Amino acid sequence: MADDFGLHPAVDEAVVRLVAQGRVQAVSVMAAAPAWARDAAMLREAASGRADVGLHLDLTAFPVQPALRRPLPHWIAATALRAVDGRAIEREIQEQLWRFEQAWGGPPDHVDGHQHVHQLPVVRERLVAVLQQRYAGRLPWLRSTRQPRVPGAGLAAFKPWVIEQLGAAALARMARRQGFAQNGRLLGVYGFDGDAASYLQRLAGWLRLAQPRDLLMCHPALAQVPGDAIAKARMAEYQALSSPAVPALLQAAGVRLRRLATA
Repeated sequence: MADDFGLHPAVDEAVVRLVAQGRVQAVSVMAAAPAWARDAAMLREAASGRADVGLHLDLTAFPVQPALRRPLPHWIAATALRAVDGRAIEREIQEQLWRFEQAWGGPPDHVDGHQHVHQLPVVRERLVAVLQQRYAGRLPWLRSTRQPRVPGAGLAAFKPWVIEQLGAAALARMARRQGFAQNGRLLGVYGFDGDAASYLQRLAGWLRLAQPRDLLMCHPALAQVPGDAIAKARMAEYQALSSPAVPALLQAAGVRLRRLATA
């Protein structure tokens, strides 16, 4: 799964190329980001029959309501205390879904969150309610951030553990009760450090861990995105994921890539 489509043309072009290569089977869209409306048609042509396309709910970078834009630590603390305006969050969810639909021409295959905000308290309740109302009979699948347990992983397991603790179990319970499908586990979490060679090594490890319905997220870009904190990591990821070495890694791990919406 490639995140952040719409953020910048360098991201969008990288994602489209990886979809065309068969390396990416799901794309998550920042529907209020600068390049989404312009690049939606390009993604539609590339992804038709090849990839799930869904909403990457965003409260930290490009929310529709400027007053909602806050860094992730704010949202973690405020939602844990339930000191947020649930109605404003619901309006934001509705507006981002509308912007997705207007440019895409249909409903999302899935919904997840930029920096995983979709699983936070208050946000997850409002999100599930909106999706139930808006897409009754054709519910999108929801991203789970449940992590694989890797004995001896040490500090490398800390960031994945933190992400899961922000709401994976609670969202999974809601999803089961309300009839939403989810991926099995989330792979691809790391510190956004290293070059393309080190990312390929990580990729090989994630593929060895993979089980049916697991999801591996990535954040590729063809060139540096101005002002982006993970700009170098994006370029390294694209270089690795587009590499001719990837088919051999998939074969060695016994992994076949598939769309979750059709799995």
